[in-house]
Amino acid sequence: MANHLDLEEQEQLDQLKHFWASWGTLISGVLTAILLALAGWNGYQFWQTRQASQASALSDAIEAAAAQKDVKRLEQAFGDMRSQHGSTTQASQAALLVAKIEEESGKLDAAKEALVWLASNGSDEGYKSVARLRLASVLIAQGANEEALTQLKTGIAPEFAAVAADRKGDALKLLGKRDEAVAQYTLAYQTLEPATDYRRLVEVKLNALGVRPDLLAVADTKDAVK
Repeated sequence: MANHLDLEEQEQLDQLKHFWASWGTLISGVLTAILLALAGWNGYQFWQTRQASQASALSDAIEAAAAQKDVKRLEQAFGDMRSQHGSTTQASQAALLVAKIEEESGKLDAAKEALVWLASNGSDEGYKSVARLRLASVLIAQGANEEALTQLKTGIAPEFAAVAADRKGDALKLLGKRDEAVAQYTLAYQTLEPATDYRRLVEVKLNALGVRPDLLAVADTKDAVK
């Protein structure tokens, strides 16, 4: 019986040897690839967690520097954030905060730099749109009205169309292009929700140009009836 089992075991062993001789290299390669993939995925997961933690720490440092109006420390922390974690949401948020503090400190060029970076490198279209709108405001404050209009031509998400039209109106008005400014302000007025403070502000701008948007709305209604 023992010899019979030994012979059976030997046959099975021979079959296994033959199997591995035929397929062992391929199977080993597949297993190695899977193991490497798992190791890579786990490493990537660890890397992501580590990156998020570092970005969060820098974000805290930026917020603390902003609260203290410590522009030097703010710029240093943002520089690290931008170079190390530029594709993160924290970096986009930091750019807007840095631009705000720089603008309040009268450093318009520094504010512009942060906004240009976000508009060009941000990973979220919403943040990039806000950056372009804020950048247009800074450019208008610097008297660069044509450049502001260029910034507003593209890259603005539909949700921000009314704000973009208002900014265009500001730039066009300062360029002495009254009719074009009225057209943009009117677009903003008609796009904004009624009874909002922003809409009332746009109405004031139209009134200053001798236009009553409420009467325009009435006229449009009459034309539609005809």
